[in-house]
Amino acid sequence: MPEMPEVETVRRILNGKVVGKTINKVIIKDSIIIKEIDPVSFANQLHGRTIEAMERYGKYLFFKMGDITLVSHLRMEGKFFTYDEHEFEKHDHIGFEFTDGSLLVYNDTRKFGTMHIMKTEDMFSHPALSKLGVEPLNDNLTAKYLQTKAKGKTKTIKEFLLDQKVICGLGNIYVDEVLFMSKIHPKTSVANIKPREFKAIVENTNLVIAKAIDEGGTTVKSFMASNEAHGLFQHSLNVYGKKGEPCPVCGKPIEKIKIGGRGTHFCSKCQRLK
Repeated sequence: MPEMPEVETVRRILNGKVVGKTINKVIIKDSIIIKEIDPVSFANQLHGRTIEAMERYGKYLFFKMGDITLVSHLRMEGKFFTYDEHEFEKHDHIGFEFTDGSLLVYNDTRKFGTMHIMKTEDMFSHPALSKLGVEPLNDNLTAKYLQTKAKGKTKTIKEFLLDQKVICGLGNIYVDEVLFMSKIHPKTSVANIKPREFKAIVENTNLVIAKAIDEGGTTVKSFMASNEAHGLFQHSLNVYGKKGEPCPVCGKPIEKIKIGGRGTHFCSKCQRLK
């Protein structure tokens, strides 16, 4: 699933390709992506609208169009492509044809992605957005904030950090990297995490996410941003996807287990379980 750095990469690319363009026609091949509104109303509401800005929060993309915003979540394999000319293919579901003749196409092999039209001023009151936690690189992400969120919880630190109501935008790849850098075993109960460890988690989250954004995210399996960007952060990964390879710190083979149904990579020597 694309995480915050990947979605930010998509936002930056689309910012240079669609902002300022006016939608002349909405082409709907499969409406399963569209939520809370019928396809005809979806197309009618967007017709004639100009994309004024591309913004993002966590893993959500915002196509700002004045008093309404198209909110898109890529989920597992959603992608946006821009074209001058294009014949729709099997997994192309939604197309936005602009008045200049260019086309923005949403492609999704598994069709898990979502699109909502929301009133711009009320976006963060919508159930999809209202409970999201603090983003990485935000001053409100502090050790004290995490301690407050962890109070009374006994889940593992891995599951805690994956909760989008805690840190919005941090997913499986980057949680593994953050916990390795923080020297915390992913199965550690969040109730046993010390204040200094929460501080390390915040510092390393910001370091990892900032670097991943600078390097265009991580290319794992199907992530691709528009037609042109592939994540280079894959070359900076310490543990994720490295099962059996030597730990970059101690040389012990990286292990992989499942926590909460998610594949989890770690070094049992550098990240000792308390």
